[in-house]
Amino acid sequence: MLSYRISKKYGEEGLPSDTICFSFKGSAGQSFGAFLAPGVTFNLAGDANDYVGKGLSGGKIIVYPPVESTLVPEDNILIGNTILYGAVSGKAFFRGIGGERFAVRNSGAQAVVEGVGDHGCEYMTGGVVVVLGSTGRNFAAGMSGGLAYVLDRDNTFPIHCNQSIVDLLPVEEPEDIQQLRGLIEEHFQHTQSSVAKKVLDEWEEILPKFVKIYPTDYRRVLEEQNRKNEILVA
Repeated sequence: MLSYRISKKYGEEGLPSDTICFSFKGSAGQSFGAFLAPGVTFNLAGDANDYVGKGLSGGKIIVYPPVESTLVPEDNILIGNTILYGAVSGKAFFRGIGGERFAVRNSGAQAVVEGVGDHGCEYMTGGVVVVLGSTGRNFAAGMSGGLAYVLDRDNTFPIHCNQSIVDLLPVEEPEDIQQLRGLIEEHFQHTQSSVAKKVLDEWEEILPKFVKIYPTDYRRVLEEQNRKNEILVA
């Protein structure tokens, strides 16, 4: 209802980032932060069920365990299944593990999570997902657009990834490195993640362990566009 009011008054652009901020504590039910409009931030100290950020439309969602929790975040499920289903824009940061079908049909949102279950980034068409941990099987099935970066500490990610329409590449391009590090820095800023801190502290050693998941046809189109732009500039 809040996002409806914002979009009705301010249109697609919404409000400046963090204009309206909510802080929650406890366990959220289904579809926490669904269709959240630009300018709205949801902070949750607790956990959430399925469909967090469904249809996210420019807002920001941050979920992390409460300070008094004795659980190790990166070893425990924080959010349910089908997170960011059909999200079109906005950002999400999760200090913990997501369930199955994380970012399914995501078309524009950016997210950081510390592990996911099966079918991560399924049918994704846009946006960026950073996974600072392990994934389940069938990652990137039907992923035709967007990018994902997975921290593959033990070199097992390729056997969990559906490589039928994606390429697995090292993170070497300056713009990729900048994008990846920037999102991890934001993740640490919002959640105080110990995983993010370790990655940033040991950046030079850990960077080579990241895998870039790049949809093949999406890559081809972008590279062709870049070549055409270079010709026009020349």
